[in-house]
Amino acid sequence: MTPTPSIPAAFTPTGKLRAAINLGNPILAYSDAAGNARGVSVDLAGEFARRLGVELELVVVDTAGKSVDAVAAEGADIGFFAIDPVRGAHIAFSAAYVLIEGCYLVKEDSPIRTSEEVDGAPHRVVVGKGSAYDLFLTRTLRQAQILRAPTSPTVVDTFLEAGAEVAAGVRQQLEADARRLGGLRLLDGRFMVIQQAMGMPKRRGADAAAFLARFVEQMKASGFIADALARHRIEGASLS
Repeated sequence: MTPTPSIPAAFTPTGKLRAAINLGNPILAYSDAAGNARGVSVDLAGEFARRLGVELELVVVDTAGKSVDAVAAEGADIGFFAIDPVRGAHIAFSAAYVLIEGCYLVKEDSPIRTSEEVDGAPHRVVVGKGSAYDLFLTRTLRQAQILRAPTSPTVVDTFLEAGAEVAAGVRQQLEADARRLGGLRLLDGRFMVIQQAMGMPKRRGADAAAFLARFVEQMKASGFIADALARHRIEGASLS
């Protein structure tokens, strides 16, 4: 997979590959003890920069919304986020490389027992502002009311502070918060499957988008992504 000269140029208008890294989703990226961004998305960004033969610059943010905004506004050249039609207006996505479950969490004594009951009344559902599940639930919930936490990692704390009925998020994050705080439980099942992909500004052209898509397929087929998930001890995600 050798890029033609026009491909690196399309991805690096500043001379470097700027990759938006969202620390708000622990399955994709996290901050290590030294404060450095690590994770599957960081590994993929590094390998993509190596294939292009360019230097990598990380644009680290704390929410999915900020990551999307950075790429859509061309403040970053690639990013890692869930496929969504709203985001697709300005971003060209690869196929998904990882699937993540979106789930609901309630207090232990909540009368809500199933995911289907969440939208059966005007329950308040806390989501991470601009996250994939915020966009999805905004489109699909009819009776429930959405409350937005500043970031995905603060969803459960906001849920408790607001006295809301339901918290929505990535299963792994909700499970970790339930262990941390106690008195909480996840509802059985899931309300969506989040398809995580790589993306780039649409204005960079179809050839660049096709090259990015081929790169993701190679990373899936070669075992690179599976190895990265294992190396970073990521649970709660499956390969697409």
